[in-house]
Order: sequence, then structure tokens, then C-alpha cells
Amino acid sequence: MNLGPKSSESNSRIKCAPTVGDPRGQSPLAFRAPHAGPTQCPAIQCLTLAGARGLIRATPRIGKFSRMALKSHSAKAPANGLIENIKTLLYAGLIAVGVRTVAFEPFNIPSGSMIPTLLIGDYVFVSKYSYGYSKFSMPFSPPLFSGRIFSTMPKRGDVAVFRQTHDTSIDYVKRVIGLPGDKVQVKAGQLYLNGTLVVRDAVGDYEADDENGTHILAKEYIEHLPAGPTHHLLKYGDEEHYDAANEIDPNNTPEYLVPEGHLFMMGDNRDNSLDSRFMASGLGFVPMENLVGRAEFVFFSIDSQNPVWQFWYWPMEIRWTRLLHVLH
Repeated sequence: MNLGPKSSESNSRIKCAPTVGDPRGQSPLAFRAPHAGPTQCPAIQCLTLAGARGLIRATPRIGKFSRMALKSHSAKAPANGLIENIKTLLYAGLIAVGVRTVAFEPFNIPSGSMIPTLLIGDYVFVSKYSYGYSKFSMPFSPPLFSGRIFSTMPKRGDVAVFRQTHDTSIDYVKRVIGLPGDKVQVKAGQLYLNGTLVVRDAVGDYEADDENGTHILAKEYIEHLPAGPTHHLLKYGDEEHYDAANEIDPNNTPEYLVPEGHLFMMGDNRDNSLDSRFMASGLGFVPMENLVGRAEFVFFSIDSQNPVWQFWYWPMEIRWTRLLHVLH
């Protein structure tokens, strides 16, 4: 409170208004309003100089109490703000986990087994609801139940994400070729389903780089699956190609009968895909329980050719034409 500069009147007594009609102003304890009788001064006492000094001395104590209250309130504010931030992050995390569990989950493509459908550096959204839910639909795959709930059979030709049969901590992406009860075989590099040759049309040469940075030159085809979509695939050649490590020629396989509750999966890069053709050391038949979801579309794609810190190359490395590319 600013009391202003001292004046010559500062040593005089400060009085209540004198009684009306009292010319001497000698009644310091009472005043008379019009049409009212004598009444006590509304102040604590008449403001004498001693009273004023007492009030002035009391004022810092009141101010000190107010400052302490303010400090206490301001100390609580950051704590409350921190709690609110933690709650917001917790809610956001729960929502994200819920969306990833029941709706969509993003995946990135690190290998070339699905070229030309999926390229290295693609990021895809996978719909979790397409085939129902299993323990692999949830984070950390808790063994809450076995099998699938709300199960739906995949369609032949779907691009599906699933857990690897020998190590369920690894996610794979392949194309659904054989459904339960189907007979699948590769002869002279061409696919047969239930004893019938699957038609393919030649497109031309295709060049790409695999996950090891090796430049590849292959033939591109459009394959027409029965009761399924057409899709593109690559072949290096249809000649005999015996894989000694896996003890199989992927261009000439036995006839496989897909068992109940399982699927036969193949990569679109047919000569560079460890898939269901490799029964012993590869993928084998994929249990329906291992399905995670169906790959729907590419939401981002980048062809990383330079170190990540060279950010000025980022705009040139983004594959702009693949953004929001729907998968078939």
C-alpha cells in the first residue's frame, strides 16, 4: 500500500466525521447522519495516529501470510500439471494399444521376398480385424486363449502378415496361395493349384535391389489365381534350381495337401522367398492361429540410399508415387 509523501498534516489526528451540527468537531467517537441518531463510528476505532500506525504495522504481516498462501498454491500447480500430463500420456498409450490390437497396426518391410508388390522400405497398415483375433493380435502375445475368436477364413491371394512357424517372435508377410484342403505344387517354375496350371502373363524385365544391396534383374509376370485377384510376381528363371541347404528344388516341388486350420504361403519374388515350399527348414504350413492381419495399403515408402543424418536427401528418397498405394 503506497501511503504517499508525508505532509504537514501527517502529525494531526485523523478523526471520524464530526457530529452533524457540531461546529467544533470535538466528537471523535460518534457521527450523526441525516435522520439518524448517534451511532458508533463504523471503523474499528476512530483512526488516530496511533491507530493508523498499528494498522500500518499489521499490514506486512497480512502480506506475508498472503505470500505464503500464494507460494503454497503455486507449489501445488506444477505437481497437478505433472499428474495431468502423466494421465494424458497414459490415456494416449491405452488408446494406441487398443487401436493396434483391434483395428490397425503399422509394419515396415525389411526384405525383398515380396517384390514387386512390397518394396524394401515400404510401411504398410495391417487390418487386425480381417481374420479375427488370436494371442498374436495383442502386444507380447499373452497366452490368454488358444485358437482364434471371430475367425474369418482368408481369401486366396490376400497379402497377410503372420508369425513365423519356427519362431513366433518374428513377423512374416507373404501371399495366401493355398487354403485348407487345397493341393499346391510347383512344376517347371509354374504354380499348380488342385492339379490346374495357374495362368500367368509376361510383362517384361524388372530391376530392383534386394535387402543386401544386390542389384537383381528378373522377369515380371501377372498371375491369375482362381477365385482370387491378379497380382504381379518375379521369376529369375523356370529351370531346375536345387537348394542343397534346404534339400529342395523350389521350381519343382512335391504336391502339398494343405491341412485343416493351415495355409500355404508364397512370396511374390518367387525365386527369393523362404516360404511354405520349404517344409523342413523354411516356413512350412502356416497355422491360422499365427495370422496377425491383412496388409491393406502402403502409407509411406522410402528408398534409403544415404546415411540418415544427410536429411537433405530425404525428399528425393521418398517414393511419392507409393503413398497410399492399395495392395492386391
